[in-house]
Amino acid sequence: MNKITTIIVDDEEKAREVLDTLLKRNCPDVNVISKCNNLLNAVEQIKLHSPDLVFLDIQMPEYAGYEITNFFDKIDFDIIFVTAFDEFAIKAFDLSALDYLLKPIDRNRLKEAVAKVQEKKEKALELKEYKALLNNMQNEKNPQIVISEAIGKRVVKLNDILAIEGQRAYSNIMLRNNTSILASKNLKYFENLLKDKFNFFRCHKSWIINLNEIEKIVSSEQKLLLSNNNEIKVSPQKIKELQQLISSL
Repeated sequence: MNKITTIIVDDEEKAREVLDTLLKRNCPDVNVISKCNNLLNAVEQIKLHSPDLVFLDIQMPEYAGYEITNFFDKIDFDIIFVTAFDEFAIKAFDLSALDYLLKPIDRNRLKEAVAKVQEKKEKALELKEYKALLNNMQNEKNPQIVISEAIGKRVVKLNDILAIEGQRAYSNIMLRNNTSILASKNLKYFENLLKDKFNFFRCHKSWIINLNEIEKIVSSEQKLLLSNNNEIKVSPQKIKELQQLISSL
């Protein structure tokens, strides 16, 4: 499940801390990245962090929560309004708030509201996967895959993958820019995904390599050298097959 980054906005410190505690206890997929005591401070933090969600108190000194629309050309984050007065609920929905919560906050209503955000975010990720698929259909020379990781999903070009190392239920994907992604899929998943379609080869029980990135095969030491100088193990029974594949490229 993907983490939801959020900012809590309330002029009362106790109210901010109560909501923070409720989220920690009941909504573990929500990550509170900032807590603000007024709308102007919240606007700064929203522009700085680009959160998925903002919990916004409606009644605050100087600026009311619903005045947030005056500070943004486009609201590209979800809003859950928090209020002690039910009469503000209609105004909240007029502003396209995803939901609203009445004080004191009921933990079950909080979980329901967060679930709406999560569902909306999952649909956005599905759209990202669809766009990647569409790109692959239109551009076979530069295909992409969608990789699930702890913080969500990422679209990666296959040409940017040098090798994939299996780590039990996970896989460490080594990229061209000297970074890596810890994917929440095992090596067998990637072997099946890439098999017979692209220039990837499982050379060892723990490794899949991009054939285009091999610099040298050292048969006597049962290893190969990638373009980034990383050494990768090769199973003895795989060396001959690997050499044949390289010669056919």
